[in-house]
Amino acid sequence: MKQYFTYIILFIFLMMAGSADGSNKTAAALPSSPSLPKTVLPASASKKSPAKPASQTVNPLEEEYTEDESLDEYADNTTKEERVEIADPLESVNRVTHEFNDKLYFWAIKPVAQGYKAVVPEPARISVKNFFSNLGFPARFISCLLQADLSGAATEAGRFTINTIWGIGGLLDPSAGKELDLQKQDTDLGQTLGVWGVGQGFYIVWPVFGPSTPRDTVTIVGDYFLYPVYYIQPWYAGTGVSAYEIINSASLKIGDYEALKDAAVDPYVAFRDAYVQYRYKRVKARRAKLSPVVESATPTVPADPESPEKGK
Repeated sequence: MKQYFTYIILFIFLMMAGSADGSNKTAAALPSSPSLPKTVLPASASKKSPAKPASQTVNPLEEEYTEDESLDEYADNTTKEERVEIADPLESVNRVTHEFNDKLYFWAIKPVAQGYKAVVPEPARISVKNFFSNLGFPARFISCLLQADLSGAATEAGRFTINTIWGIGGLLDPSAGKELDLQKQDTDLGQTLGVWGVGQGFYIVWPVFGPSTPRDTVTIVGDYFLYPVYYIQPWYAGTGVSAYEIINSASLKIGDYEALKDAAVDPYVAFRDAYVQYRYKRVKARRAKLSPVVESATPTVPADPESPEKGK
């Protein structure tokens, strides 16, 4: 696993060197980039920019691990009482890593994504997005099982079966139509730990993978073992597929990252606060859905480890 990540970092630096030697405006001249996790934008920052409404603002430096997350509910329902804070003892190191990821986006991901967007029509790119989302089934399915969410696990199993067979290998998403209405379970291993009472810990910015916490790093590690793309051999073939996935995803969101950066006084703080608030909302939503099971299986604790009062 360490060797795999070493190859990825080396691959990125080679890309950046190539980008610096050539024109940043010529997308076709730049190599592709490995996969990055998705981060989200704060509603307050995105509203400052006239480019896009808050509900459509999503950072193209993704991931996740899950491509279909939406900020609509977050933008509409976040209140001061729900805001949480997080310790940032590694801020000086995190800022350097944040700048590295920022340069990676502007020097490699964005130019390539722009060229790809100019060549490939949007319906085809959406189908590719659906395909990779379908490959993420194992992580979502296991997360549902670990949360004792049997209905969610059944929904994920049904979606995978239907989309793989009738959706042409996952290129289409017929299971989400009005007739079946089987929606993707937006969960992961980090949320699973949060559901069972594990706190988020402190803030981390990983090179390439982006914003995280010790708890959410479990998602990055878990995806390595549960995501089929990482089993493609030789290693550089799997890296190429991951690079294609991130470029395709970024091509659907070009301009959103820039909107946040232009609107924020301190982009690092904006990304940090948005990530923490968003993950808190996701864990809170999962706990609400599973509250009868969680309350019966979890010992009583003095306070929620992610209480909105934390850090105040």
